[in-house]
Amino acid sequence: MNKFIKSLYVGLVYTFLYLPLAVMAVYSFNASKYSLSWKGFTLKWYGKLLANTTLIDAALRSMTIALISATIACLIGTLAAFMLHQYRFKGRGAVFGSVFVMMMSPDIVIGISLLVLFMGAGFTLGFWTLLMGHVTLCVPFVTATVYSRFKGFDRTVVEAARDLGANEYLVFKKVIVPMALPGLMAGWLLSFTLSLDDVIISFFTTGPTYEVLPLRIYSMVRLGIKPDVNALSVVMIGITVIAVILSRRLLKEKK
Repeated sequence: MNKFIKSLYVGLVYTFLYLPLAVMAVYSFNASKYSLSWKGFTLKWYGKLLANTTLIDAALRSMTIALISATIACLIGTLAAFMLHQYRFKGRGAVFGSVFVMMMSPDIVIGISLLVLFMGAGFTLGFWTLLMGHVTLCVPFVTATVYSRFKGFDRTVVEAARDLGANEYLVFKKVIVPMALPGLMAGWLLSFTLSLDDVIISFFTTGPTYEVLPLRIYSMVRLGIKPDVNALSVVMIGITVIAVILSRRLLKEKK
């Protein structure tokens, strides 16, 4: 009975998490355009999606921003986590606390703050301001993720590498990075996901000449959800699943 209750609980949790995605995927094959009633199976919305250059361009912009911002945030966040874990310096507590302050701050506050900063600095809103905004969003999450990985390290391994003549760069490259690789991958994937679906910060930090996919979808669904939007969402979910599978395979091979 206890095992049945646990299985039922897990099943309800997964149903709650994935049922909306399953419904969206099913309706992406619905022949009806304006009704939620099932009118038959079709693939025409995926064909229409491929012909919609506006959505495709917005999706490519979002992928570009997500890839670049996740990579930059992973580099900065990893160095910050290594510094916080490895060294003791004045103000360390304040720096560590600021990471969690940024993580807990509402996106609208971060977005408005960045907008004021960019306008005060005379920046033109577009690709670069959007990229800086997404890096700002992602760095704290990478720092926290990688730092938690560093906490499980055996510090004597690093000390042994130094005793054998390795400088700080070699210690970081040959010892720290391989041991922290699962945390690095998790931080990068988290950053990629946060950047890919961000709406609020993107709204405040991008301009009319560089529209990304979340903002484009938001403007479209205000007039009603269309099947081609469902088809695009299914494609994006597929890309995310492939990225997760590849990362797990790479980590498995690395082990």
